[in-house]
Amino acid sequence: MLRTSINKRFYSSASETLLKTPLYDAHVQLGGKMVPYAGFEMPVLYKDQSHIESHNWVRSKVGLFDVSHMLQHTVIGKDSSKLLQKITPIDLSSLKPFQFSLSVLLNDKGGVIDDCIITKHDDNHYYVVTNAGCRAKDIAFIKKEASQFNDISHETFESTLLAIQGPKAQHVLQKFTNEDLSKIYFGNAKFVQLHNGQLIHLARSGYTGEDGFELSIPSTTPEDAKSAQDFFQTLINEYPDLVRPIGLAARDSLRLEAGMCLYGHELNEDITPIDASLAWLIPKSRRDDVNIRIKDGFNGASTILQQIKNKSTTSRRIGITSKGPSPRDNNKIFSEDGTTEIGYITSGSPSPTLGGNVAQAFIDKKFKIGSNVKIEIRGKKRDGVITKLPFVESNLYKP
Repeated sequence: MLRTSINKRFYSSASETLLKTPLYDAHVQLGGKMVPYAGFEMPVLYKDQSHIESHNWVRSKVGLFDVSHMLQHTVIGKDSSKLLQKITPIDLSSLKPFQFSLSVLLNDKGGVIDDCIITKHDDNHYYVVTNAGCRAKDIAFIKKEASQFNDISHETFESTLLAIQGPKAQHVLQKFTNEDLSKIYFGNAKFVQLHNGQLIHLARSGYTGEDGFELSIPSTTPEDAKSAQDFFQTLINEYPDLVRPIGLAARDSLRLEAGMCLYGHELNEDITPIDASLAWLIPKSRRDDVNIRIKDGFNGASTILQQIKNKSTTSRRIGITSKGPSPRDNNKIFSEDGTTEIGYITSGSPSPTLGGNVAQAFIDKKFKIGSNVKIEIRGKKRDGVITKLPFVESNLYKP
């Protein structure tokens, strides 16, 4: 039953022309079950691994995730920070060189066009990663916004983007570089040379709640792509008892347990960061009256700042736990007596770590953590409990 629900969640139209990441051949050789996802052929599971086994492996050892389908950008020029501070609520002055932060691309109404990671290389040079499923609209949006500035260059590029996730990630990766990885903390990045001679962009980051790294590995030539494949395969061969390739199914359940948003589920263009309980994405420096020039500079600021000031949102993003059939997107949520509709599920899954089910939802703020609710699943109202996020505490490497 679990396998069926995973397939429905990740399959997109098979009729589209699909792209392949530089690691595609390695996935096939390793027995990856390839499915259409965000315009690419991506592994959802691998042979001899169930979803639960893959998920638990990352929580205890090391999982390799091919996330090369994500879109990578460079934003360069004297106006680069002005552009990024207009289209996102980030305060780039708070970042030191080679620090990064989660942020969101905003439309004029404060809705989320996409979520993103912004890494500051210097005041005039930024590296940005956005979601695979939003490629076309993100490019069009950034190009349009960039046209309002004079000194700016926005380019996108393709490379191998490899996430190495799990409590043993540093132990494994350290074998392949002379860089002291213990000095690179979560939220920081650096250009690092691997022992095979490749210079990569390394960030201590991930989408699982576990410690780990995301590596951008140049793959524009066949030789570079082959080198990236060899590195991927060597990680597995050198540590067969620690390292496994992991597919989309476990990536989703891991991020869900960690309380992380997925675009198109918890976020969309009609949802502001405040609606999504992401007020922390708007730092104090972009709210204060003394910084009114900066404050008024980001898209949708009037809407978002009024929501913060007036506490005007009526619902919030929160967790739900339950037993039995797992909640799925758009399942309705009712009060405990089943009479009043109070919210809806945005994404849900069985939880390999905790047992039972976990889900994220938008629920009327009047209903507090610990409240019993009913979830309408397949025409039947089933018991659930409003639960604090995250369901599983993150194990991020911090000083």
